Amino acid sequence: MGTIHKTGCVLCAQNCGLEVEAENNRIVKVKPDKSNVKSEGYFCRKGMNIAYHQHNADRLKYPLKRVAESFERISWDQAIDEIASKLKSIVGQYGPRSFAYMGGGGQGCHLEAAFGLRLMRGLGSQYQYSALAQEFAGAFWVCGRTHGRQYLHDQPDVNQTDLLLVMGWNGMQSHQIPQAPRQLQRLAKDPDKMLIVIDPRLSETAKIADIHLPIRPGTDALLLKAMISIILKEGWENKAYLENHTSGFEQVKSLFHDFDVRAAIKTCGLDFDQVREVSRLYATRKSSLRYDLGIFMGRHSGLNSYLIVILQAICGRLCAEGGNVINGHMMPMGPHTDERNPKIWRTVATNSFPVCGSFPPNVMPEEILSNHPERLRAVIVTNANPLRSYADTTEYENAFRSLDLLVTAELAMTETAALSHYVLPSRTGYESWDSTFFPMTYPGIHFQMRRPIIEPDGEQMELGEIHLRIADKLGLIPPIPESLYKAAYESHAAFANALMEYAMTEPKALKAMPFILGKTLGKAMGSVHLAALWGMLQVAPKSFQENAARTGFKPGPTLGEEIFQQIIDHPEGIWVGKIDPENNFAEIKTEDKKINLHIPELLDELKALDVANEEAALVMDTKFPLILMAGRHMSTNANTLMRDPAWNEGKRVCTLAMHPNDAASLKLTDGQQVRVITEAGSEEIELEVSDTAHIGHVVIPHGFGLVYNGRKYGANVNRLTKNTHRDQFGTPIHRYVPCRVEAI
Repeated sequence: MGTIHKTGCVLCAQNCGLEVEAENNRIVKVKPDKSNVKSEGYFCRKGMNIAYHQHNADRLKYPLKRVAESFERISWDQAIDEIASKLKSIVGQYGPRSFAYMGGGGQGCHLEAAFGLRLMRGLGSQYQYSALAQEFAGAFWVCGRTHGRQYLHDQPDVNQTDLLLVMGWNGMQSHQIPQAPRQLQRLAKDPDKMLIVIDPRLSETAKIADIHLPIRPGTDALLLKAMISIILKEGWENKAYLENHTSGFEQVKSLFHDFDVRAAIKTCGLDFDQVREVSRLYATRKSSLRYDLGIFMGRHSGLNSYLIVILQAICGRLCAEGGNVINGHMMPMGPHTDERNPKIWRTVATNSFPVCGSFPPNVMPEEILSNHPERLRAVIVTNANPLRSYADTTEYENAFRSLDLLVTAELAMTETAALSHYVLPSRTGYESWDSTFFPMTYPGIHFQMRRPIIEPDGEQMELGEIHLRIADKLGLIPPIPESLYKAAYESHAAFANALMEYAMTEPKALKAMPFILGKTLGKAMGSVHLAALWGMLQVAPKSFQENAARTGFKPGPTLGEEIFQQIIDHPEGIWVGKIDPENNFAEIKTEDKKINLHIPELLDELKALDVANEEAALVMDTKFPLILMAGRHMSTNANTLMRDPAWNEGKRVCTLAMHPNDAASLKLTDGQQVRVITEAGSEEIELEVSDTAHIGHVVIPHGFGLVYNGRKYGANVNRLTKNTHRDQFGTPIHRYVPCRVEAI
């Protein structure tokens, strides 16, 4: 029998607690961890199969350098020397805008971001590209305007809610809140509670709902405007809440008057009486709302998020028990980067701006292929696979092939790594100290630091260590006295005192602090990530200290050390803090501490949102008569983290779902191979005829088309998406891609 370790899943943002048995340096058995206070013994088949993530034929073991059309093994010293030399030359000749960092930790390993971002800033760049801006840019931008900070995104208080309204989210498959299937089934089975789903598809979540509104694809914004208009006309709005907790509504209220609600709902393909009843229920009950990629990546993405905030606010459901609440966090998901601040960069070719510090990946190909003298020329990619994760694979391939320097630090030989000049092997989430900072729990703030449970089989490094070594070679780390190295081995208290003395005498210390911690304390601890966590806790802001005190930690100068030790002593994770559930409005950071409902930048789009304009926009081109939902969350996909298809052996996992009526009109049958064609390209895939699909609407899951062990498995849906098919925030409109389907 092997050794049992408490750890967590790295395959989705819920990071459920796991008990893993390791034997002969391999994961041999996985169970849910009942002692994890967040997941409470819940896990899904993704976590059950993490061994396929950890052990696969494509794992990278040694640094590689491209030579002609192949790779040769090189030493770490050679790799770091050459990468640093090339970076220094490129940035020196073309300026800091020539460099971008594409990373941040993905689903399970965020601590590398402290080092990657510091490396980026050390080179003078602001260009971080990540999945955050691939999916959430519009929603988080709206939060910046309405809540005061882009990282203050609200979530449903599912434990206290009486009614959960779901839009564009299939939680029974995609999770996105802790124990999502458990919570949804609980609501569906409780006669005193309600689950309402708005989704074109009869999804797994829609199947258990009390009410399912099978909305016409692409009309979510029209429906939201209609629901708000109904509530205001009927007088169901919460007038006291609007007066006490919001501002700016009087400036937008008139846009919902004299709106042809019945015609709008007809355009949405829905029944007026049913929509009116859903509006009444949401407005008059202790309700909450959960929306996801179906809204984030749909038509009118940013406007959808704005309308949802208005809907929540007029019903008094924001920062309210059982409504939508702002969760606490140990570390924000990113900085507040208001594009109105002249210090915030915009890209040179597309004039794009960051949200939460992250630029939209969809513009990167244009930024590389531009003729602008400050175009992107060097990119470091970590823990990401843009050649399968981001829109327009073909354009990304063209762009990445034209880079002067492409470095990929990864677990496996991904499609992106295969195009790189240098490939650096990183440790997995089970070979290193690491964690995530997703703010998923309320009112408690949960944190779990995973520890190494598998020894690396090669020369893999923690990602933070890789960034540190490049920064060191570039001369971005100031001289460190021997006394600081010595203090790191004595005690944390001795190190803290020595570090303070050093920082007071070295003006460059603060800007290089993650690297200094990594080189000194990280060496003593055996992990630069662990050292970064310790450092973060020593300088925790006052708000976090107050939250920690509510959980029972004693305020004072030793608070950070106490929390750090508790985290180390409890591999299953702990509650590190608790926000005040009696005053969730304290999380609002607008100047007047109220929810701002007036966003001038979106008013023209809101005014133009009417039946005539939408009907005209929804007319399909005869070349592309169907709508493709490009990307579908399922229990059988995990982005591109599961490369070995054996974990899905025997399952029908990558198909094109189509309604029987559409299949009949095209003379197609279930199981046959078809070709899907869009403006961007084409892919071949197996057809699945299903009455869960909406007429005129076809669906392909994401995370397939991976080349594993030399063979491609499934269809790459991003070969079908155009990078220019995006909204004003750079978010790809993946849920509304015109296409046609042909028999092969």
